Amino acid sequence: MQISTDCWRASNEGDEQDKAAWLKAKRAEEQTASEAWSEQYRMPPLEGTERAVAWGVRCRHQVLAAAYTALVLEDETSEKEWEAIEEAARAITRAGWWIDQRASEPDDLAELLQAATEADRPTGNPHF
Repeated sequence: MQISTDCWRASNEGDEQDKAAWLKAKRAEEQTASEAWSEQYRMPPLEGTERAVAWGVRCRHQVLAAAYTALVLEDETSEKEWEAIEEAARAITRAGWWIDQRASEPDDLAELLQAATEADRPTGNPHF
């Protein structure tokens, strides 16, 4: 049995709408969890456009959670060493930096944090 083009389009549009609704709900759930995590671990607000900040908050959460799991829970990084990494992460407030690091390897995080430029860190001067 062959489906007419109009029927196929109608059924496909419904699938795309369902997928879009699912994706929107998933992003909202991730955003809520990332914002709660940021508050719990005293992460500073990120700087950037509204869209970049939302994405950056999710990326920061994912990068740091993956790094903690790999370095502390599965490897030999001590809690004290992790605290130093976490403190360095707090200094990076440019949302774009976290977005750029979203696919980084957990083992590279300490080096990436050290390599961050002054543009990725707050200056303390609101006029810059």
